[in-house]
Amino acid sequence: MLRISRKANGDVTFTLSGRIGQEHIRELEALIAAEGNDRRIIFDLKELTLAGQHGMAFLAQCEAAGIALANCDPYLREWITRQGTGA
Repeated sequence: MLRISRKANGDVTFTLSGRIGQEHIRELEALIAAEGNDRRIIFDLKELTLAGQHGMAFLAQCEAAGIALANCDPYLREWITRQGTGA
């Protein structure tokens, strides 16, 4: 289960709580698209308990597209870094 909460104060922060899986990616893409291009988007991952391979790849793509990942778990950060370097 994934819970998404939104907070806006110039930037838009989506706090992701729980587990992110392939079934949540379409919903997250829709939320990102709904914000348009004029606001900085941040995913706060402090309450994220698990991200499967699809979820981790999605978060890596988001970061590559300019979405900030706040409070990113060290394991996930390492995985994203390795994906970016092709390791």
